[in-house]
Amino acid sequence: MATACSSPDTDTLAQRFVQFALDAGVLRFGEFKTKAGRLSPYFFNAGLFNDGAKLGQLAQYYADCILASGIAFDTIFGPAYKGIPLAAAVAVELARRGHNTPFAYNRKEAKDHGEGGTLVGAPLRGRVLIIDDVISAGTAARESIALIRGAGATPHAMAIALDRQEMATDIGPDGTVRDVPYSAVQYVQRELGLAVCAIAKLADLLQYLERQDDPAVQAHRERVQAYRARYGVA
Repeated sequence: MATACSSPDTDTLAQRFVQFALDAGVLRFGEFKTKAGRLSPYFFNAGLFNDGAKLGQLAQYYADCILASGIAFDTIFGPAYKGIPLAAAVAVELARRGHNTPFAYNRKEAKDHGEGGTLVGAPLRGRVLIIDDVISAGTAARESIALIRGAGATPHAMAIALDRQEMATDIGPDGTVRDVPYSAVQYVQRELGLAVCAIAKLADLLQYLERQDDPAVQAHRERVQAYRARYGVA
């Protein structure tokens, strides 16, 4: 279950995506506190793909990655909230390429009138591909898996924009947060049994930075390399 698309053009796709994310202001450098309490030298916020042109181009990258991965699926699912526009946009792009696939998403709160329930869209059937921006912990994936199984379908794979390739965290017996020697993506693969397709990984970001001659960019590279040395996984 590879964490990247398997294609001769994978490196080119990832490098173009990194450039696109930087140009869109979605990928930024600086000092940012993560949910795990770490100070990260970069930040990826897919919510800033916030106009039609950016979202449409993002959907093209997802479609390229999904089709290159060879993952087979019958339904697309977008977990609330960021996954909803992503799933819809990717479904449109795949249909444009001749792969018309039904999609669904969930509400955070169940609706008690009209059609009711928490699921909206097409019925979840067969093998389900979950589309989200990143996997920062296994929590959201587990919630999606429960919803999909509850609908009688099979959670099969996830497509994400960026694999941070860093250690996940866990709650120790004494209640303290601790680093674990595997990433959230690896947890989803090994423990939850889903294949994961990522458009780009932290390694691709480092490769991009290594190819730049700007001294300011080189400073970012050193900080990102140090972060990966501290928190990265194989």
